Amino acid sequence: MATDNRKLGYRIFLGVVVALLGGSMLLYLVPQTPGTGEAATDAVAKIGDQTVTLGEVRQQLAQIEQRNQVPKPLESLYARQILNQLVFQKEIEYEAKRLGVTVSDQERAERIKQYVPTAFTGGTFVGMDRYASEVQARFQLTVPVFEELIRQGLLEEKFRKRVTDGISVGPAELQQEFRYKNEKIKVDYALIKPEDLAAKLSPSDAEVKAEYEKNKAKYQVPEKRVVRYGLLDTTQLRRNVQVSDDQLKVQYQANIQQYQVPNRVHVEHILFMTVGKTDAEVEEIKKTADDVLKQVKKGGKFDELAKKYSEDPGTKDKGGDLGWITQGQTVPEFEKTAFGLDKGQTSDLVRTQYGFHIIKVLEKETARTKTFDEVKDSIRAPMMLQEADKQANDAADELAKAIRQSNKVSLEDLAKQYHLTVSETRPLSPGEPVLELGNSKDAKDAIFRLRPNELSLPLRTDRGYVILSVKQITPAHQGSLEEVREQVVNELKQQESTTLAKTKADDLAKRVKGGEKFDAAAKALGLEAKTSELISRNDSIPSAASGKQLGEAFQMKQGDVGAPLAMGTTWMVYRVTAKVEPNPADFEKQKKSLTDQLLQSNRSIAFEAFKTALETRLKQEGKVKLMPEKLAGFGSLS
Repeated sequence: MATDNRKLGYRIFLGVVVALLGGSMLLYLVPQTPGTGEAATDAVAKIGDQTVTLGEVRQQLAQIEQRNQVPKPLESLYARQILNQLVFQKEIEYEAKRLGVTVSDQERAERIKQYVPTAFTGGTFVGMDRYASEVQARFQLTVPVFEELIRQGLLEEKFRKRVTDGISVGPAELQQEFRYKNEKIKVDYALIKPEDLAAKLSPSDAEVKAEYEKNKAKYQVPEKRVVRYGLLDTTQLRRNVQVSDDQLKVQYQANIQQYQVPNRVHVEHILFMTVGKTDAEVEEIKKTADDVLKQVKKGGKFDELAKKYSEDPGTKDKGGDLGWITQGQTVPEFEKTAFGLDKGQTSDLVRTQYGFHIIKVLEKETARTKTFDEVKDSIRAPMMLQEADKQANDAADELAKAIRQSNKVSLEDLAKQYHLTVSETRPLSPGEPVLELGNSKDAKDAIFRLRPNELSLPLRTDRGYVILSVKQITPAHQGSLEEVREQVVNELKQQESTTLAKTKADDLAKRVKGGEKFDAAAKALGLEAKTSELISRNDSIPSAASGKQLGEAFQMKQGDVGAPLAMGTTWMVYRVTAKVEPNPADFEKQKKSLTDQLLQSNRSIAFEAFKTALETRLKQEGKVKLMPEKLAGFGSLS
């Protein structure tokens, strides 16, 4: 149903909740703190007397890029989305001020208690230092930013409540959704793929020549260059490097602190969450936890019980395995129990601010320093790499010096003196990857910048350092038929196969509608007929089509043949062979979940409509001015 495109700030709110429940929090952005230092001329939007600046957009994008790589061409899209979210955030603030909607300190404090329960002990605040430390450790936020985020989330919740509280789901809508999700069909179908047909096509010489003559101007052959290169192979250097035990011991002693292992235990746990629950609910949760504990004590498999009962999303699927933990890493109650158990022992119920835990110790280690023999192999590998890279860098410096001193030195002379491997590339055009040189951009640029027989300085590639020399240049020119024949043939095949696919699809649909059996008609046209399983609109036919793409089929009767369905260049022809109506007995079983889904969807639609209406009104009143053209620098490759 409707996708929830809520503002990014709200997604942080959800992230905070997920983090509190034990999952890993992914911050998409943090709220803009005061004083960005941006001049008013850098404003990209004005909302009342507030502005959104380029600095704010850059800050939010930087937060995203710290956690997820953003392709350069998509930066402009991200920047525009960030701008939209920041503008909406300030529109909400403007409207709240107009209507007198505020978030009280008490409301904010109650929400903070839910997200950072460790900030309070028995209802008493633990102090600002520990509170700030908890917020930083859990959410990587300062207290002012975290609390501002809380306030913004609560403010949006108030507007969301105002907008969506009156929304309900009617009986007709519920029945329609029940039918939509439960109606099923089975189809006979055939896929007509141009690429399959193209393999069987063979354009005649006359057709190829005619196509070439008609479009001769587009068949240009780019400049091509053949390059000889000398390679200083770092992989070979690494194989030959020797590192003595004495060298390893020096490295070991210099970094001895790296090999200190603290007291630690390897534990599994089963968590029964109580955060946000009433006293009555906590009592029921404890009963469940007691029952699971009895199963553990009677020999039940801990990992299987964790997968079934644990509410820690980070470890549930791993059988409750938390891995190794050290002192100071977990809350005090959990730590005290975990470090107090012997290997193989299981705890009784342990209560923490998160809920009830059952803890099992798998392994224990006492604080110690790993011996040289334990770690020497792990030291050797990076030292060998470091030494090989040093030798390569030193050799590259010597090579560069030799090339600068004399323009008469040859690649062969350098290869003999520095043990380079000399090879030659295939003819390369500017757009082709230089696979021989590890697809190095620097090497690729140098190839098309060098003059014939000129030596490049050493260039670092994935394979090592290379020195390039252009052996041959073939200028760009109008391609002869002989040179571009393969391209012409492929284009003819593509054109003809695309047309033929549509023709075959129409022909198959016509034959089946005329009374021929589906499989016989498909076979006559050289196509493979298949039969799907029963699918609903939310299912799919593997490697064929989704239920949503086959939406029209759900409106058809058994035996009906659909119009050929285009999916890119592929065509699908189908006939409905079976139709299963929803079972009325399932309606009551699904009624609650369907109602919840529809309510969520309808509320999301309503809130999106509110967002659109708010921005439209504020624009009409002259309160909102957007300047998205100032985002032009995002995504620029220059």
